[in-house]
Amino acid sequence: METLADLRSRHAGAGRLAWIGLRPARHASVQAVDHVQVMLSGLEGDHARPGRRAVTVIQAEHLPVIASLAKVDELTPDMLRRNLVISGINLAALKARRIAVGEAVLEVTAPCAPCSRMERTLGPGGYNAMRGHGGFYAEVVSSGAISIGSEVLPV
Repeated sequence: METLADLRSRHAGAGRLAWIGLRPARHASVQAVDHVQVMLSGLEGDHARPGRRAVTVIQAEHLPVIASLAKVDELTPDMLRRNLVISGINLAALKARRIAVGEAVLEVTAPCAPCSRMERTLGPGGYNAMRGHGGFYAEVVSSGAISIGSEVLPV
């Protein structure tokens, strides 16, 4: 008989890094890039909080859900102000686990709650549309290069 640990360790396949965004300053516009160096303090060129909140990640599959709940026709990753958009693997199943993203290793630490700016960005109800879909914070365990299309795997 399989244990819960066995079930939790198995994924249908690898994920992929679909998008990278950098926030050069706290309220600055998010800049999309094709590749970036991950440092222990966060992403090179990003205004980050070193430690458990160094990088923000969000599930690509949640973007249409957020758009639907916010009643918006168009939703792009930069609007949500997250650093990495990952597709094809369930980030919630990786909470408190390490993931390899390209050459870097991150530890998914805690849910990333939406900020009040989502009301301005997505309109009334934008904050609540993101609740439960806002992604996660991650701590950098080891540095390395990442690029769009990089494989994402549990470590």
